[in-house]
Amino acid sequence: MLARANRVVRADDFRTIVRRGRRSATDHLVVHRMSPRDPTCARFGFIVGKTVGNAVVRNRVRRRLRELARERIAAGATGDFVIRALPGSAEASWATLKAEIRTRVAEGGGTV
Repeated sequence: MLARANRVVRADDFRTIVRRGRRSATDHLVVHRMSPRDPTCARFGFIVGKTVGNAVVRNRVRRRLRELARERIAAGATGDFVIRALPGSAEASWATLKAEIRTRVAEGGGTV
């Protein structure tokens, strides 16, 4: 679990980031990013729909994305992010997801 300060939890925040944020897509993910509310930390939210798989598969994908977000936070990423998993994300390797998130979540930058 990410620390409370590093999670997007309110529905209004999810909606704002998805609607107003900059969108960047890969083969397995769509990353929405906004400038940080707090420039000292990053916040992440995850959307993993039923098209990804059953509950077990969705939870596995969500756990993998949380761990990758934790790595980006440790690397100094800032901003508010919502990561939407696409149907192929369940079959994607760890290295593939890691590379996709690394390229879409800039380290230490303000806005993308």
